[in-house]
Amino acid sequence: MAAASLSATIVAYRTDARVLRCALHSLARAIEEARAAGLLDAVTVHIVDNSPDDARAAAAQALRAWPPAAGELTLLAGQGNVGYGRANNLVLPDLASDLHLVMNPDVELAPDALRAGLQALADHPDVGLVAPAVQGEDGARQYLCRRYPSVWVLFLRGFAPQALRERFRGAIERYEMRDLIGDTILTGVPLASGCFMLLRTPLFARLGGFDPRYFMYFEDYDLSLRAGREADVAYVPQARITHHGGEAAGKGMRHVAWFVASAWRFFSRHGWRLRS
Repeated sequence: MAAASLSATIVAYRTDARVLRCALHSLARAIEEARAAGLLDAVTVHIVDNSPDDARAAAAQALRAWPPAAGELTLLAGQGNVGYGRANNLVLPDLASDLHLVMNPDVELAPDALRAGLQALADHPDVGLVAPAVQGEDGARQYLCRRYPSVWVLFLRGFAPQALRERFRGAIERYEMRDLIGDTILTGVPLASGCFMLLRTPLFARLGGFDPRYFMYFEDYDLSLRAGREADVAYVPQARITHHGGEAAGKGMRHVAWFVASAWRFFSRHGWRLRS
């Protein structure tokens, strides 16, 4: 089995230097372990910084801390805050890799995360996108593989008071695929999270990357559905990451507005479902 080439994109926006360094350190360590297993060859990592001119120090510091032996690291900045999907797509014309990793700056990879994802893709040629096992800062499992949502379940998860969420816990847990997500590989996942997506680069290119009409939120769900029409989307529990992100409702009204606008676009394109 020949070692694969890998590209990766990390989109930053006013990202804390410590957080970005932690993400890159974990990525470099995972690259080293995947190489040692004979699964990985050349690596190019692209940091796309959507920050304004006065907030780019974090990316500059991260560049200095990156170990050159891990692979090439490039920085693209000055485009302004063009949104998450569009920022990821900026490097699409330059990708010549076998596999491509989309990764958030608030994610830490376990040392064997890349090795597990690469092995799954090597063992399962029908799989085009790998989603990882995710835990939060507290070590609790996060269920980021999802079934197709309804407007009702999105309201429950994101905005409903705790008492109402408890009353309809079954609907939320079904949406989060809690009945299926465990310790074995699961194929046929409808929706994967954009905090970590390991894709076959030709598939990512054929799809045109993310739909740039989503400024933030739901661009990953849209990509998952489009990818799932051409290849299998698989949950790989051995690919483990820690995710430090939060929900839209906890980030202020601007994020709520982006969430609602993107949800409208998503349902308008892929079909409305009011109740699960």
